[in-house]
This record gives sequence, C-alpha cells and structure tokens, in this order.
Amino acid sequence: MTREEFEERVRDAGKITVKDQELAGVDIIWEGEMRRRDMIEYLAGKMEGFVIYGDVRVWGNNYYRKPSIVAPVRYRDEWAVDDFTYLRGITDKDIKVPLTGPYTMAEWCFNECYGSKRELVIALAEAEREEVERLVRAGAGYIQIDEPAIPTRPEEIDIAEEGVEIVTGGSSAYFGIHICYGDYSKIFPGILDFPVDQLTLEFANKEFVDLEWMGEYSFADEDLGLGCIDVHTRRVEKVGDVKRAIGRALEKIDPRELYVNPDCGLKLLPRSIAFEKMRVMCQAAKELRDEL
Repeated sequence: MTREEFEERVRDAGKITVKDQELAGVDIIWEGEMRRRDMIEYLAGKMEGFVIYGDVRVWGNNYYRKPSIVAPVRYRDEWAVDDFTYLRGITDKDIKVPLTGPYTMAEWCFNECYGSKRELVIALAEAEREEVERLVRAGAGYIQIDEPAIPTRPEEIDIAEEGVEIVTGGSSAYFGIHICYGDYSKIFPGILDFPVDQLTLEFANKEFVDLEWMGEYSFADEDLGLGCIDVHTRRVEKVGDVKRAIGRALEKIDPRELYVNPDCGLKLLPRSIAFEKMRVMCQAAKELRDEL
C-alpha cells in the first residue's frame, strides 16, 4: 500500500467515525484517532528525543510499543492540527481534540535522559504547549488532556499539576482533563486545583460509587464529565439506567456544569456496539434535557 492509499483509507475511516457520532447524537466529536496505534507511541513519534522499543502488554491481548526518551525532548511535527482542520471541513459539530498529557507520557515511557520525573514532565509539557498553540490558531475550542497515570502515583500529583499548567496556561481554549480507571479518592481534592475547565472521570465501570463521596466537594470551578457508559463490556446499557445514573449526578451537580460521556475510548468494542452505546447515552441526555 502506498502512502497516498493509506492516507485515503484513514480519511475514509474518519468520515465513517464522524458519521456514526452524528447519527448517534453526539454534540462534541472527534475523528476516532485513526492514525494513533495508541496514545503514547504516536505522539512520541512526533517529537525529537525518543526511540521506540518493543511491545509491552497493556491488558488482555492489547499491546503498545514502549518509547524511551534518550535525548532532550523537542517538538517536531504537528500531532493533531491536520486532523482537526480536515474534520472541521466535514462536520458542523463542535470538535474536541484529545492529547496525551505530559505526566502520562513521562510515566509510560522509559527515561534514559532526564535526571528527574519533574524535569521530564516539564519538557514534555513545553512540547505539548506548542501543539496547543497551533491548535488554537487553527480554531480548536475544546482540548482534552488525557492523564490516566495520575492516580497510579498520587504522591506526584504536584508534578502532574505543574505539567498541565504549562500546557493550558493563558490559552483561550476550553480544557478538560480525562482520568480513567483509578482510585480517585487518592487524588482528591488536589485534582480540583488543576487549571482546567472540566474534570472528566469514569463512573459506570465502578457502578457510580464515587458519586457518593465526591458530593462532599465543590465543583464550582470545574464542570464534571460523567462517564456513564462502560467501555469494557459489550453489554449495551438501557436508556432508563443511564438516565438514573445521570440523575444521581444531578443531585450534586448543576445541570449546566455536567457533561456526559463514555468512561473512556470505545476503540476496543465492535463498531455496532460502540454506536449503540453512544446512541443510548445521547438519548438519555436528550430525554433529561427535555424533562428539565
């Protein structure tokens, strides 16, 4: 397959993903990360200072090729600007651009260059900041920083916060930070100090138990992204069950400050199941809007 043929297939896959989201009723979309084999290796390949080693098992039979930082990190090629610009030309929907955060990049790569985790996180954050500035100039209004590694080392939350502050500081975009599958009690209330507009968490996989104790905290400065679809099961939720879950969040969060989303990405599910899960989520949100 030539490079041109590959690019055409990537574009076609992105169009299909966009159309599925539009038909399901999603308000803020992305193109499905069709070029990204995973959330680490792809971005590492866009920066100077990295080499890519062999496969590392993530879970089940899913692997990623683990990068290592062997020289100073420098921004080299755009990460998502081209995808955003293309997407802007094929949909009227709002667009949210996901970028792997600097702390998770540092945690999930080998470090053979920098003397400390903090030093590495700052270097990665400065590179990501350049991409953010390019995205904003291109018109991106929603940017999501994916930081699933933060709960694994809660003692380093200050380092993670410093990295996010470099990425988001002074930008006009609406920023969310997405943290999936961790013990959130270990990072509260510190995570509420992060300079972002939205905190996006997974709830469905843990049967929404975190909503009980999170109600003790004020989300006055952040919106909450409520993960209400479990992406690790092929069972399609019922609209009524999703509505009840969202209703539990509305007991603690103002409706104007609540977004609904899947727990995490849907890429491990068959397309038909992913579509049905999105459709159910959007239908539940629509019915609740009408009722409110």
